[in-house]
Amino acid sequence: MPKNILVYNSLSKQKELFKSLVPGKVGLYVCGPTLYGDIHIGNLRTILSFDMIYRFLLSQGYEVRYVRNITDAGHLVDENGQEHDRVSVHAKLNNVEPMELVKKYTVNFHHMLRVYNALEPNIEPTATGHIMEQLDIIRTIIKNGYAYEKNGSVYFDIHAFIKDHPYGTLSGRNIDDLLQETRELDGQDEKKFFADFSLWKSVGPDALQSWNTEFGPGGPGWHIECTAMSTKYLGQTFDIHGGGMDLKFPHHEAEIAQSLAFCGKSPANYWLHANMLTVNGDKMSRSKGTSIHPLEIIQGTTNVFEKPYEAMVVRFLMLQTHYASTLDLTEKGLQAAEKGYLRLREAYLALLSMSLDDSSDSPSAHQTEIEEALKNAELAMCDDFNSAKALSYLFELIPLINKAKHEGLVLSKSDIEALKVGFKWMLEDIFGLTFEAPQSDSLSKVIEMLIEMRHRARADKNFALSDSIRDNLKTVGILLKDGKQGTEWSIA
Repeated sequence: MPKNILVYNSLSKQKELFKSLVPGKVGLYVCGPTLYGDIHIGNLRTILSFDMIYRFLLSQGYEVRYVRNITDAGHLVDENGQEHDRVSVHAKLNNVEPMELVKKYTVNFHHMLRVYNALEPNIEPTATGHIMEQLDIIRTIIKNGYAYEKNGSVYFDIHAFIKDHPYGTLSGRNIDDLLQETRELDGQDEKKFFADFSLWKSVGPDALQSWNTEFGPGGPGWHIECTAMSTKYLGQTFDIHGGGMDLKFPHHEAEIAQSLAFCGKSPANYWLHANMLTVNGDKMSRSKGTSIHPLEIIQGTTNVFEKPYEAMVVRFLMLQTHYASTLDLTEKGLQAAEKGYLRLREAYLALLSMSLDDSSDSPSAHQTEIEEALKNAELAMCDDFNSAKALSYLFELIPLINKAKHEGLVLSKSDIEALKVGFKWMLEDIFGLTFEAPQSDSLSKVIEMLIEMRHRARADKNFALSDSIRDNLKTVGILLKDGKQGTEWSIA
């Protein structure tokens, strides 16, 4: 397996060798959700994208420390530039304590990830658990001359920062662009410059979340939380920082500025961003009913889709699009993904059922075809984790598997072993797909009994009964396929 991974470096817009991963230890930090409510399907796409990346790095033999935070405090900026303590706002609306609210949605979040078969991170820190670390960094930034205190709040001084460091290198934004977007913001009268962002925000006496400091009672700004947690667990500079595309500006840009102001180092060697997810061509919207919770798709309780879809169908759909490309979630797309996933599942289960006793010891004419397809799938993953391209190479091998299972094509022992190892490694270990047989034991026994009755009917030349059994099974979605090695069945 190759050790050099080609990734897309969004700072330079070039594909480069991921040399920072040598000799093998990887620090991966991903911005997790703000748990003041249930997450939506767009959040899930980001998490599953980095779950795939994490799995692939592990499969290549790297020792990965995967840190994914939970935001349970802090002032977040909405689409209008206004700052809100969303956790406290929603806690008040629900008449509960902030930590009671966060606990509820953290439990829901973890349950949802188990349903979608996402691996747990090595460390899952919370913002409220790292207040002291945040305050220590804020004090250092003030000492270094890149922040100022005003009325109990502390703001990052953009003008002071740009005298010594570039600003906007990740997102391509610059101060001239920012000046064109000047608007009234919360706390604008306290700031020297409208783009200065909060490191610490003062709160009133009725605030649900408040910590006493030398600045007065307050809470952390949104951006400082990730700087504190990533630095504590991965060091001042680490390998990969990830998150959704919507975090590139201002959140990740602010993290870079904070780190440079704090210790003179940019926090990450590589920034990877999972792109946006739309629903039927539009941004997700609560008012339109398209801000969908991931479990609603499985339960069939959305107002958008006609029927429920398995979690693995949704995961398969996301794998079919490169993580850095926009994904449009539609009924047609889910139907196609369901068809593709079931075809893949049928072939994979057929492959697993193949016995080496029926195979040849001699190399087959398909050895090169199998080796090249599996190698190309791996190389696709080495090229910026291109899951869509990797899947296409696996699908090229499905006709071969079906011919071996149903049409008597003889493969060598080495062919079958290579297919079993390659498919399991790619589909289960890296893509996180699961392939449980779709039927229960009881259903399986009933169908096998009917197949045996059909065989007896055919042996007795009672073709009317034989055809009746086949046709009646088909009407309830059970398909029979006769082959040289017997009759196989599947659910349509």
